[in-house]
Amino acid sequence: MSFRVDPTFRDTLAATDRPQIGMWVCSGSALVAEICAGSGLDWLLIDTEHSPNGLESTLSQLQAVAAYPIVPLVRVPIGDRVIVKQLLDLGAQNLLIPMVDDAEHAREMVAAVRYPPLGVRGVGSALARAARWNRIDGYLANADDTISLFVQIETALAVQNVASIAAVDGVDGLFIGPSDLAASLGLLGQQDHPDVVAAVEHCIRTIVALGKPVGVNAFAPKTAERYLAAGANFVLVGADVAILARSSEALAQRYIHDRAVSAPASATPPDQAPRASY
Repeated sequence: MSFRVDPTFRDTLAATDRPQIGMWVCSGSALVAEICAGSGLDWLLIDTEHSPNGLESTLSQLQAVAAYPIVPLVRVPIGDRVIVKQLLDLGAQNLLIPMVDDAEHAREMVAAVRYPPLGVRGVGSALARAARWNRIDGYLANADDTISLFVQIETALAVQNVASIAAVDGVDGLFIGPSDLAASLGLLGQQDHPDVVAAVEHCIRTIVALGKPVGVNAFAPKTAERYLAAGANFVLVGADVAILARSSEALAQRYIHDRAVSAPASATPPDQAPRASY
């Protein structure tokens, strides 16, 4: 029986001549993920590192977004081959591994997404959504073509090793995390510090020169535009939970706090005000 296999994020990046713009999905909600999937953005990052997502909620979100023309990338909580195996089996085609500091770790992750003899991924295709429970013809032989692997640069050590990490065969792209990078540089919370920006731009230049796609997290529009101009191929420009937090705060500011400041004193004492009837 033949089933359609979606293009990987690697394929999408190779097929387009413009940067791919995406957002984080961190709420753990399949409904929210589906809303974001229909936004017109290019890709979503379903995060399992800094969110309440587990295997079940990640599966639900992958199912929810599958009907939309958007590419889901799943960030694993840690670069562990057992977790990688579980996420691949439930149908995550595109993985992002956090905190990859050197080429050795990158090679370990390449092995984790490949079946023997090229890797160490456990074989459970008859039980796995990834293979549609062995309904995808030739899945075991062609699984590598259905998976893309991205690794995250987010420490000072990773910046030093960025060229050797990018050179690892099987790493399809690199993603830079300025928040943890700033912390690693002793600049916690200062993602826009000149030293952090310089490190990010150094990584972008190095990775582009080696012919690999490079992405970066940048919520501030000016920062995103700067990194796009520097050569970033894919950028995250927002997050579901952050958008909800800031938008709900804006509503409170406009309809409660601003009105309280601007409203004239009432001529009628509150206890004598007429009651509304419904």
